[in-house]
Amino acid sequence: MGNPVAFFEVVGGDAEALQGFYGDAFGWQMQPFDPIPGYTVARTGVEGGISGGVGAAYDGGSGHATFYIGVTDLDEALGKVESLGGRRVMGPIDAGSLSFALFTDPEGHLVGLLKA
Repeated sequence: MGNPVAFFEVVGGDAEALQGFYGDAFGWQMQPFDPIPGYTVARTGVEGGISGGVGAAYDGGSGHATFYIGVTDLDEALGKVESLGGRRVMGPIDAGSLSFALFTDPEGHLVGLLKA
């Protein structure tokens, strides 16, 4: 069984500007995500579409755009990623109703894992 793309994320230096841009450009509704100050969940409003997040970069840097893959076990998935040449960047982090982690693939692309 495969794992679906479950979430997308765009973060950068000016969370409010990014939220306004994506909300205005695509009609996405931004809803505050309380566990992370200044972060919003972007609801695309399309049946079957995935939601995403728009906010400030975690490390205060320039940010990134990435996608999150749904998994049933974050530690197991990170272990497999690392065994295949990827690198754990963050997590797992428990955010209440979900947990997430970030890794880079062997070429350095940032990808997320999400367990709902």
